[in-house]
Amino acid sequence: MKTFLLLLLTVALTPMSDQYHEADQAIMVYYSPKTTICLDFTYTEKTETAGEFAEYAEELLGITDAITESKTSYSFEGVEIKTRTSIDTERPHTIKAEKGMPWQLVNINERGLLIGYNVLPEAKKFSKGTATDAVKSKIQRTKVLPYTEETLTAKSEEEKAQAVAKQILHLRETRMYLIGGEVENAPADGKAMELVLAELKKQEKQLVELFIGKTEVKTLHKEVCHCPAGENTKRWDEVLYFSEDNGFTGADNVDANRIRISAEFQHQIAKRSAAEPKAKKDKNAVEPSPIVYNLPGNAQVAVFYGNEPVNSKVVPVAQFGMDVPLPKDLFTGKELPKIKVSERTGNVISIRK
Repeated sequence: MKTFLLLLLTVALTPMSDQYHEADQAIMVYYSPKTTICLDFTYTEKTETAGEFAEYAEELLGITDAITESKTSYSFEGVEIKTRTSIDTERPHTIKAEKGMPWQLVNINERGLLIGYNVLPEAKKFSKGTATDAVKSKIQRTKVLPYTEETLTAKSEEEKAQAVAKQILHLRETRMYLIGGEVENAPADGKAMELVLAELKKQEKQLVELFIGKTEVKTLHKEVCHCPAGENTKRWDEVLYFSEDNGFTGADNVDANRIRISAEFQHQIAKRSAAEPKAKKDKNAVEPSPIVYNLPGNAQVAVFYGNEPVNSKVVPVAQFGMDVPLPKDLFTGKELPKIKVSERTGNVISIRK
């Protein structure tokens, strides 16, 4: 971004007489794209917290599946294969002021990537913000349980558990009587009744959790990115380790499962052998324009959890591509072409006249 702005600023500050002194003076610079492969791993964290009165759960409330031991466990859910695009600073392209070619119609985005010729940039879509999109401030509040006086004055843990169990049964009875219309001075309208029932349910849930415990499940992500480079790059192999007890962990964890990442790269760059003679210039060859698009290479990416494949995908790798100039005669005549180029790969999307 800084490089691109600096180049444009240099052009803007150059005197007009110097800018167009010669036809080979560069007036615009853009770059071929570069691809980074990113793997977004999804896994869950399950936290089980034992209830304060778990040992009395079956005796007082008939609960047989109370959590008696606090623990945290992890579960691997899957992986999504994505790509990110940046500029390839090793592949800059210059556009010069050439007679008969309207270079002003070349479209380059703010990052210095070619997006087309004689076309307007696509308007970015903005979605309306919602409550879930907003960043919410988290204020830690002390949780106050709806204890009765009997619970608060209990002398032993068992007496306290008994008082809480009695309170739970009372809340259930109250809800049942309200729903059955057997309570005097019940809420007059449906909305008020709904609020009262919701509050009773909330209090019951808080107290029952003291016996059965509480389970919280969080969805977590881990991202692993790799930007392949170099003409001799053929593969990307990496191993991660995932444990049901610790989540993503190190290789020293003997209980962890292996997550293997495997990618094979295919280059589009044509290499000329040192012994191969250079081809003679063909008089009938098409004259190239200064607008260059990219034929991307690709990567076959696969991810295995243990020995089981969990995802595979072929993704374009722009830096392993081949620069191809558009023919100069495409930009001559009264009707100029409308050319769309992919920012992600540098390849041509469409050409229309």
